[in-house]
Amino acid sequence: MIPRTLFLAVLTIFCVWSGLAPAQKSGGTLRVYHRDSPASMSIHEEGTVGVLMPMMGVMNNLIVFDQHVPRNEPSSIRPDLATSWAWSADGKDLTFQLREGVRWHDGKPFTSADVKCTIDLLTNQGKDKLRLNYRETWWANIAGASVKGPYEATIHLKRPQPALLTLLATGEGPMYPCHVSTRDMRQHPIGTGPFRFADYKPNQSIRVERNPGYWKPGKPYLDGVEYTIIPNRSTAMLAFTAGRFDMTFPNEITVPLLADIKAQAPQAQCTVTPTSESVGLVINFTAPPFDNPDMRRAMALTIDRKAFVEILAQGAADLGGAMQPAPD
Repeated sequence: MIPRTLFLAVLTIFCVWSGLAPAQKSGGTLRVYHRDSPASMSIHEEGTVGVLMPMMGVMNNLIVFDQHVPRNEPSSIRPDLATSWAWSADGKDLTFQLREGVRWHDGKPFTSADVKCTIDLLTNQGKDKLRLNYRETWWANIAGASVKGPYEATIHLKRPQPALLTLLATGEGPMYPCHVSTRDMRQHPIGTGPFRFADYKPNQSIRVERNPGYWKPGKPYLDGVEYTIIPNRSTAMLAFTAGRFDMTFPNEITVPLLADIKAQAPQAQCTVTPTSESVGLVINFTAPPFDNPDMRRAMALTIDRKAFVEILAQGAADLGGAMQPAPD
């Protein structure tokens, strides 16, 4: 059976103005255009980069992939709110030693209770509930969490799952504060990250500002980040080439638009890299005539994937599937 037919143009184009100050120089506000007006600012209740990009800087994980390593791999997982972690002999308990002296943006201390509350929230075992538990299936193997003192927390699994570490290390795995309701996290999230949430005006803008009490000395470099919401791609490109923004939003530039940017803003630096963003066809295989596997196979064999790459990406993309093609 072929439940779905996918043809992927796996590339993303990302541009910044070449006149930006070096990252090591502190100060200034990064201006980015944003393509979406999200339903909320709660990472655990949203599923797109529209929330992840502005809010990841507000939050911290227990562990996180090293952002200086091009490809996420288990070997690039680093401590964040946790200082270390260890598996039990049977592989069913994962214990974290937590960083001391970390405070939430409202001044309250971060402790093991926050870890347990977050795990309870994600596994639907807490008193508070997510309006939409977007990644519920990620955490289906977690039986619960326990604490030992204020700086040790253990996640208990139903069966061994070494890959749990990679889920916790993504941008979708931040810790939430025990003392803030999920309702408040949607509109005014409280985190421990380098930036504090400033405001969100639907269909207008999202702003974050420097957290002066951030627990990593010397960071963040920026005073803040401003995301201006512009749903129309062409309008956003015109604003970027006119110098209104320092950086484009990921996955928003097509190859034809890239040519326009290079012509109108030659000082912009643009990079084409692989991504999982797809141009594809998803079939409802429960509805006739697509419930017939022969029909789906015929469609899969009929599609001219090379033409899609040549026309939509002007030859600059690769064919892929559920995973990106090698080596990415």
